[in-house]
Amino acid sequence: MKKVILSILCILTFISANSQNTLSGKISNKENQEGLEQVSLYFPQMEKGGVTNDVGEYKIEGLPTGTYKIVASYIGFQTFSANITIEKGNNSLDISLLPSAIEMEEVIVSTPFHKLQRENVMKVEFAKLSSLKTQGAPTLVEGLGAIPGVDVVSTGVGIGKPVIRGLTSNRVLVYTQGIRLENQQFGAEHGLGVNEAGIESVEIIKGPASLLYGSDAMGGVLYLNPEKFASPNSTEGDVNFNYNSNTLGISSGAGIRTSGEKFKYLLRLATNNHVDYLGGDGNRVTNSRFNEKDLKAGFGYQATSFKSDIRYNYNQSNLGIPEEVGLQTTSRSPDLPYQKLDNHILSSNSKIFFNNSNLDITLGYIGNNRKEFEDHDHHEEEEEGHEEEEEDHAEEEGHEEAALDMKLNTFNYNLQYHLPKSGKFETVVGVQGIYQTNKNYGEEILIPDATTQDIGFLGTTHFHLDQNNDFQVGLRYDHRQIDAKAYGSSGEEGYIAPLKRNFNSFNGALGYKNNISEQFTGRINVATGFRAPNLAELTSYGTHEGTNRFEIGNRDLKNEQNLQIDLALEFQNEHYEFFLNGFHNSIRDYIYIAPSGTLMDETPVYNYLQQDAILYGGEIGFHLHPHPYDWLHIESSYQTVFGELKSGEALPLIPANRLTNTFRVEFHNASGWWLRSNAFITLNTTFKQGKVSAFETVTPGYSLLNAGLGGEIQFLKKSMNINISANNLLDKKYIAHLSRLKSDGILNMGRSVVVGLNILL
Repeated sequence: MKKVILSILCILTFISANSQNTLSGKISNKENQEGLEQVSLYFPQMEKGGVTNDVGEYKIEGLPTGTYKIVASYIGFQTFSANITIEKGNNSLDISLLPSAIEMEEVIVSTPFHKLQRENVMKVEFAKLSSLKTQGAPTLVEGLGAIPGVDVVSTGVGIGKPVIRGLTSNRVLVYTQGIRLENQQFGAEHGLGVNEAGIESVEIIKGPASLLYGSDAMGGVLYLNPEKFASPNSTEGDVNFNYNSNTLGISSGAGIRTSGEKFKYLLRLATNNHVDYLGGDGNRVTNSRFNEKDLKAGFGYQATSFKSDIRYNYNQSNLGIPEEVGLQTTSRSPDLPYQKLDNHILSSNSKIFFNNSNLDITLGYIGNNRKEFEDHDHHEEEEEGHEEEEEDHAEEEGHEEAALDMKLNTFNYNLQYHLPKSGKFETVVGVQGIYQTNKNYGEEILIPDATTQDIGFLGTTHFHLDQNNDFQVGLRYDHRQIDAKAYGSSGEEGYIAPLKRNFNSFNGALGYKNNISEQFTGRINVATGFRAPNLAELTSYGTHEGTNRFEIGNRDLKNEQNLQIDLALEFQNEHYEFFLNGFHNSIRDYIYIAPSGTLMDETPVYNYLQQDAILYGGEIGFHLHPHPYDWLHIESSYQTVFGELKSGEALPLIPANRLTNTFRVEFHNASGWWLRSNAFITLNTTFKQGKVSAFETVTPGYSLLNAGLGGEIQFLKKSMNINISANNLLDKKYIAHLSRLKSDGILNMGRSVVVGLNILL
């Protein structure tokens, strides 16, 4: 104990003794040498920066000594990125930015080296949430479906989860507030469980990322970046409101951020409330209603060689589970069956900076309470007084027992040490893990009480050979232990025997990026990934109401192990961008669920099985913004995925091929009351999905027309963003292949018009 205390005192002494180093300079337009105002400068590793004044000058104080990446970005100019060595005392750096019609590049934080996308060896998709919101999606996960290679498996509007190149659920890892999200995501009808409020941007790794994140990242990673704290010595606030004509949906929120020299705070509140959505035939889908409340708070401290922030998120959701088009009502309280979710996320991230190296420590806790209320014991009562139940649903919920009541507690830890740069090498080593407990309190159980423990060790190196060639290589070892308790009595129906299994896996990744020319870049990545079977796949024995099937687990399941090859080609100049991505993913011992052809309690029985599988496909697209009409943007993308088992049978839930064409315009004004304006029209064409698994049906193709306009205005010295968007403008009747309501013949959402207002205080 004395050694620990002594070590802490030594670290604190080092931090306090470090001098107050500064960086100052001027940022100008390379064409005319005029200073640029409001240019953002940012040190990604330190999460610290500043902005230029009205003559283009800046000064950033309290910097540790060492070599760090600095990024300068400004609308209408090419993003600047370089490594700079901070020495003791005053340092200077002048930057000239080159005008460009290409959108600003952002730093990618889901990979360990915090580089711009053009510098990354691994291809990562990036999207600002503000851009996704302008497209009028009712939820965060629905908005993600606009990104090439990403689709959504949904149960109505309120419940959805991302599908990355044909893989979803436990094969896609979600990170929020810097920690892995655990919320019983094995269930097909279990949604993302994260509100869009307080999320600044999203990053998507399309392919195995087990090297960086361990089990469950074999299909990819969805990384949600929280909003940053305010700049030093400033206070920012905003209020926002959205209305959806289809669901009569009302979303509102408010946030405030304030920062001093060292201490930072933020607070954000949001609500979301929708009635049953209207299909393209004008009928409401009964019990597709949902509502949620969300709170996010943060506290940060930043000194010269030490920074730390703590964030907390509480989300409470009530989600109806639609089963039919029946009673037409605009009630906002979910009817039976429905889910009630309470989710607590507490995370802390601390960084200690040494000379040319730093230690990154992330700790997290997630408390997830999932309750599912069923209607199988209430049929007669509902028939006698359904209207009374609608009006007094909140009172009924107080005394009704949950059929499923699962409490999942997960503790995360992630320690990464960025070694001192050695010539052209950047290296990160780390250890990650979780400790998780699942307990049941409901009338029924789907999975037993259990404890899961993970630990993983990783090392990865980026080698910058020269201006045109970069390599990245890494290796990782993981160990997972699952210890499940027995449920019931041996020999009786519903009995689940105790289970204790250990899973181990080595995984590696190798990537190469080549700047073939100044405009043309090629990337090739080869990576392995793995996924240990989850509790549901190993131990299930019971009716899962959300899926309307009796699920039987398989105690002998092995690790899923995959090998994926990715090829990415990109061409980019000032007025034209083109990309071509291809992948081949071979999976050994792929776990899938299939009907047995028998019934249990009048419910079809499904078994968990294993068989080798392959997936392959890719995305292609271009973006044109011709000179001199830089305000004009023409975009097109096409995506395709094929998946099949070794037996030749198609994999379930494989997205249909999709073609997206967008025409949009953007205008920026340096002065006046109308600062920015934009408009777009998009045609999404989804083709027929005829390659389906044994228990799926063919899905016809369809086309959806979407449009929108918006802008930023200055009113009473306040900045306001206004957006109006219309999805499925022609009120098309269609059913998506990845809709879990397809088997009941329930249509997807018809025309919806969304009006949004955001006021910056």
